[in-house]
Amino acid sequence: MASMSSHASGSWTVKQNKDFEEALAVFDKDTPDRWHNVAKAVGGKTAAEVKRHYEILVEDVKHIESGRVPFAKYMTTGQ
Repeated sequence: MASMSSHASGSWTVKQNKDFEEALAVFDKDTPDRWHNVAKAVGGKTAAEVKRHYEILVEDVKHIESGRVPFAKYMTTGQ
């Protein structure tokens, strides 16, 4: 399985990813020109790039939920 970071459409900064997440919350699937609006909110990305970024995110979530990708094991302090 490929992760979002390995797909073409240019690299995404932490800020762009955060703006992307926030824009998805504002512009739901019923919003006219959704991907144009999300791209505008993100900045530096086209509507096609943000739509592809979303499609990759959905696929990644499906893989995680199906159990094909194990949850990360994080160390906590004090262990």
